[in-house]
Amino acid sequence: MISTHVLDTARGRPASDVHVTLHRRDGDGWELLAEARTDDDGRVAELLADGHVLAAGVHRLRFDTGAYLGGEGFYPEVAIVFSVRDASEHHHVPLLLSPYGYSTYRGT
Repeated sequence: MISTHVLDTARGRPASDVHVTLHRRDGDGWELLAEARTDDDGRVAELLADGHVLAAGVHRLRFDTGAYLGGEGFYPEVAIVFSVRDASEHHHVPLLLSPYGYSTYRGT
């Protein structure tokens, strides 16, 4: 299972309607696994539908921050690359966003 949460730290509220894609490293490229938009609470509760499991390997979450920030930000997109070692674990990857910075961590 993989989920995410985007918080707009400049506005002090969740970032809704942010387009998010999930990719898996495939050789020298990336394979698209899923895409979604954050809900009114800035969340995507489950990126992989129909019981699909996030396999071990290197993955990337890409957030379309430019569309969300309306051209006001420095980063038009944020890409978070991470490793999955145990596919049975829940992987929660939050994004804290402002127009001129962002941070992330492995959540629960």
